[in-house]
Amino acid sequence: MAKDHGPQIKDDALYEELRSQGNSAEKAARIANAKANGSLDHRSTKLDERSKADLLAEARTIGIAGRSKLDKAGLAKAIRDHK
Repeated sequence: MAKDHGPQIKDDALYEELRSQGNSAEKAARIANAKANGSLDHRSTKLDERSKADLLAEARTIGIAGRSKLDKAGLAKAIRDHK
């Protein structure tokens, strides 16, 4: 049974699984809460197939520093490596 992480975490089991995979507490909470409330974006496209503007918007959302100086490949790598 998953530990209760308080009211800020909506899906404790998923949160713990994501943390055990090495994701940051912030990222794990964001994913667990989005899945719990049904708003998780189910994009099936690969990062390399998305537009630079789309990658830039996602990088902004997750707080990647220096994103405006990155090209499309750099943005995709930064998003993949974000923890």
